[in-house]
Amino acid sequence: MPTVILVRHGRSSANTSGTLAGRTPGVKLDDTGVQQAAAVAQRLAELPLAAIVTSPLDRCKQTAAAIAKQHDGLRPATDRRLTECGYGDWTGQKIATLAKDPLWAVVQQHPSAVTFPNGESMRGMQQRGVDAVRAHDAELAKSHGPNAIWVAVSHGDVIKAIVADALGQHLDTFQRIVVDTASTTIITYTATRPFLVRLNDSGSELASLIPKPSAKAKPKKQSSDAVVGGR
Repeated sequence: MPTVILVRHGRSSANTSGTLAGRTPGVKLDDTGVQQAAAVAQRLAELPLAAIVTSPLDRCKQTAAAIAKQHDGLRPATDRRLTECGYGDWTGQKIATLAKDPLWAVVQQHPSAVTFPNGESMRGMQQRGVDAVRAHDAELAKSHGPNAIWVAVSHGDVIKAIVADALGQHLDTFQRIVVDTASTTIITYTATRPFLVRLNDSGSELASLIPKPSAKAKPKKQSSDAVVGGR
């Protein structure tokens, strides 16, 4: 199956103000976030991207647009399944205030039990995010072949939840994962297991992701086996 590069949006005005933006409309990248988006776009410029898919929220669309500028003719598609978690009544509140709410401890230690007041469950967030990635992977495998590389621009909690699923971990462990703004997290899905290729990567080269041309007439069948002793 293709390789997905999960990109968290660049830093937003809500990140710097300590506010839980959630799905609040109009939250955009700040000056640093714009620079971060340009930097991650430059890192991705050399890759033959098959598609760019983004959350419908402005901060992700801005980041996706910066990436698309480096790839002529490639327009970002929007998928609501990649949107931020529906935090309900928590949306727009200060993180410092929310940390005093009894629900905060449950979010930290037992997120699979959490449904935000008048909002979404964290299990539902994970399910839709994983479904989106797998659906686009399958579609791109048919249209661009098994070596396709594509980008999904989303949010911290959504990406962390997708990573937990790829690692075969319970959602209750996902708070142990760190995903910084404008970082890249790379997963290759195969028939029997996903491989987490990189996590929270903000600086390394990405050219090694480009498939090497095969000297044989037929490409080698993709393996789901891990290499014993490391590749």
